[in-house]
This record gives sequence, structure tokens and C-alpha cells, in this order.
Amino acid sequence: MPQFPLDGLTVLDLSHALAGPYCTMLMATYGARVIKVEGTDSGDIGRAWGPPFSGADASFFLGINTGKQAVAIDLKDPRGIELCRDLIAKADILIENFRPGTMDRLGLGYETARAINPRLIYCSISGFGQTGPRRDGPAMDLILQAASGLISMTGTEAGELVRCGHSVADVTAGMFALIGVLMALRTREETGRGQQVDVSMLDGMISAMASAFANLFGSGVAPRPRGTAFGTIVPYACFPTADRNIGIAVASEKLWQSFCQAIDRTDLAEDPRFSTNGLRVDNRALLEPVIVDTFRSKPAGEWLVILGRHGVPCTLVNTLAEVAGDPQAAARAMFPTVAHPVGGPTTVTGAPIKFSESSGQVRTPAPLHGQHTREVIQEILGRSDRELDQLIEFGVVAN
Repeated sequence: MPQFPLDGLTVLDLSHALAGPYCTMLMATYGARVIKVEGTDSGDIGRAWGPPFSGADASFFLGINTGKQAVAIDLKDPRGIELCRDLIAKADILIENFRPGTMDRLGLGYETARAINPRLIYCSISGFGQTGPRRDGPAMDLILQAASGLISMTGTEAGELVRCGHSVADVTAGMFALIGVLMALRTREETGRGQQVDVSMLDGMISAMASAFANLFGSGVAPRPRGTAFGTIVPYACFPTADRNIGIAVASEKLWQSFCQAIDRTDLAEDPRFSTNGLRVDNRALLEPVIVDTFRSKPAGEWLVILGRHGVPCTLVNTLAEVAGDPQAAARAMFPTVAHPVGGPTTVTGAPIKFSESSGQVRTPAPLHGQHTREVIQEILGRSDRELDQLIEFGVVAN
């Protein structure tokens, strides 16, 4: 049995920014050999997305490129393109997130890659997909949060719109890319053939918001911003206490009864205006202020004990620093430390999926620009020291 689920797979990572690198980081965490291909004169744009920085690279880059090897190849030089084609011949998977058409112009598009390696899984991540009227539109996470409708329902009840605090459209696309590649690998086991996986950030966001669209289609009314509240469950939100905010989720009638007992407000449980979730949703404006006043009477720590005793789902609204120090996260090995050659000991995020027999592990830090050029080209393509020295001298590769 392999030590890691993706042992033996070779991935060419021609992606940049977040969606593609997040996908390939997960692949590396679960055993794949991920070769990050960057230009000789400049690398992944994410290397510059700081401060903070560790040496020349942004902490952003260090956090989403662990476990990879980096090669620097001049993609404007025909000899560099030929090297990429040679790598394609040896790869199982290729991930790219350039604007549609860019890889074709480079001479590395899907049809070319398939002719070189019919077993290749070729995954293209883009803002709007490889087809449709917005195919060629530029896209970043903010653009897709807005275009998908997420921002229209994320914000305050006063109507102030906000972007989700992390790059949810990018990360969702990265996860769907990994899912798509795994399904294509399963198909390859049966057919012996690879295929192109077309991942659109817009498609991913629409799918991820299936419940919100279900409510739209069921009611004809688009969800609107409600702060931390949920449109179809009450109470289900974050509330201030005497010292800090807590989140509660009362998602069933049994929990409603338990919640009312916990906060010593059995009168609410007996009130016909709140007797069902549907009525609580209709009468949200009456109920939520009562809950706010009740919670302000004690500090958060006391409320968590009381609510927990009654089985009501609840939590502090944690800061990222508090999460990084959480014993639960530590028990799940979610913040391992790796030794970066420039930044020294660097804390990163760990493997999100655990297995009983073959799990994942962050084995190496994010690579320096071109750090593994010589190693990869010699091991995979069998080029000699003399050939590599010539390629470096001519500027075709860098290390």
C-alpha cells in the first residue's frame, strides 16, 4: 500500500496566484510529485503578494506552495517550450490557470499535450470556463465573488456589501479542480486515456451556493445580506455577550427547546410567534433583539458552558491567531512547521483530510525560484550536466 494516496503521480504545475497553486499544494501534501514551472525572469505572481515577506518571497506564496519542486524555464524561447513538451510526455497531470487561449499560443495547449501524451489529465482553471460569452474575461477572486452573486448576499443588514474575508472563489475552484482530476484519473483507469478538465470559478461558486439558489428558485426572492444570520434558520447567527461575540446554531425544534432552557427563557419556547422555525424566521425582528439582550448579561465563557451543557451548537468567534493556538487544531496537526532555506522555521497549514491507512503530510517548504531546475531536468528528462550548463548559459532555464 502506498504511504500517501497520490504516490507515483507526477504533476506539472503551470499555475499561479491561488486557485491552481492551492490545488497542486493539496496534491503534493497527499504524495504527488509536483513540479512548479515558472519563467526565468519572473516567477508566480504570488511570490510578490506581500508584505509580509521571507526573503524575496511573500508569506502568501510560502503558505500555498509547500511540497513542490520549482523549475525555471523561459516560455518565450522555443527551446524552453520543447523542454515543457518533454516534461508533458512524462507527466500524469498538468494544471494551468492562464486566461483561455494562452496555453495554445505558447504551443502547450490541450490538443498539443494530448498528442504528446494521450494519458495526460490536463486541468484548465479559469474565471468563466473554456466556453461561453465571458470565456476571455479576466478574473480574480473578487470579480468572481461579485459575478457569482455571493457579494450580493454577504454584508450587513443595513445593506453594506462586503467581500468574503478569504478568497473563497479561488479556493473553491482549486478544490473542484482536484475533484475533477481525481475523477479523470478514475476514468483513465478504465479507458487508458486522459482528458481535459475544464474548471470555471463561476461554475464552482454557483455549485457551492446550491442551497442559496434553491431558496431563490423556491421563493422567487433573492437572499439579501443579513450579517452573520442565516436566511432560513432562526436563531442562527453571532451575538454579542458581555465581553465578546459567540456563534449559535439552533437548527431544529428540539434544539430550540434546549436553547430556551439554556438561556432561562422558557417563555420564548411557549410563545406561539416562535413555535416553529418558519414562524421564527417570519418574526426574526422580534426574536433576535430579545436574544441579544439576554446574551449581554454574561460573558462568552459562561454562555459556552451553559449552552454546551444543553447540547446547543456554539463557539467563540475566534481570531486567526486563536485558531492557530487552538488545541483542537493542534490535535489534528493543522499547523505544522517546515524549515524554509531563507525564512527558517515556517508555520503552514496541514493536511485537511485524514485517512486511516494512507494520509497526507507537508514534507517540504515552498521552493525558491528555480530551486530544483537541475534536479528535475536531470531526473525526469535525463539531461547531462553539460546539456544543462548550456541551457543555463543560453538563458533557457535558470537555477
